[in-house]
Amino acid sequence: MKFARVIGTVVASHKYDGLEGIKLMLVQPLDKTLANSGSPQVAADATGQAGPGSLVFVVGSREAAQALPDVFVPVDLSITGIIDDVHRSG
Repeated sequence: MKFARVIGTVVASHKYDGLEGIKLMLVQPLDKTLANSGSPQVAADATGQAGPGSLVFVVGSREAAQALPDVFVPVDLSITGIIDDVHRSG
């Protein structure tokens, strides 16, 4: 599980059958200080509630495919939660 920020939406004219109704979002991976880390990626929104500017956590690989209503659809990254607040100590 890693942090990311939603920076946009992706529009697909054709989707795999199991992805119908699932939003595709462009996310920027973040490091532990919440700074950008790496290139933006496309993630399927398993929450159905993420939008541009949302701080989210994402999972990849097998866990990404299992997070969606139709299990094992062909996705590499899924948004599985929206982060309300972050508290860092010391």
